[in-house]
This record gives sequence, structure tokens and C-alpha cells, in this order.
Amino acid sequence: MTSTGAAADEARTQFKEILGRKGHAVDNAREAVTRLELAFDEGALQRTPEIDQVLADLSVALDQEADQKLGGKSAEAARFITRRLAQLVDDA
Repeated sequence: MTSTGAAADEARTQFKEILGRKGHAVDNAREAVTRLELAFDEGALQRTPEIDQVLADLSVALDQEADQKLGGKSAEAARFITRRLAQLVDDA
């Protein structure tokens, strides 16, 4: 069931704006996940098992050691996974 209301619409809009920003895909994905978690905590959007799975997949793509450079496969995976996450957020 899709979440409705101004808070849900605002959360979706902000999530997509973050993903669409210029900048590194990994940084944008991290910030978008933070915004999404806030929306869940506030009750603006509803978690689904599929969203949780995609977030877990994204977490693996974003996980890196402190001294690793951003880019490469992490950025490609982040872009791919966040596209799917954005589709699921529309229905959350």
C-alpha cells in the first residue's frame, strides 16, 4: 500500500532530488539513504521487505575501507541499485 500525504510526497521528492544531484554517486546514495531512513522513522513512508533487501544490497556497494577511493564498481552499483530503490520508494 502506497504512503500518502504531504510528508510522503516531500520525502519522495527530497530522496529523488538527492539522487539527481551533481556529485559522486556513492556520496549521493549515502545521503539519499539517510533521508529515506528519516522518512521511515517519521512514518512518512512505509518500509517493505523489498526496500529492505535493496537497502541491504546498496549497503554492500557503499561499504568501503576508510582509505579506499570512491568510484569504479561502487559508483556503478550505487547508480544501478538506487534506480531500483527510487522505483520502490514511489510505491512505499
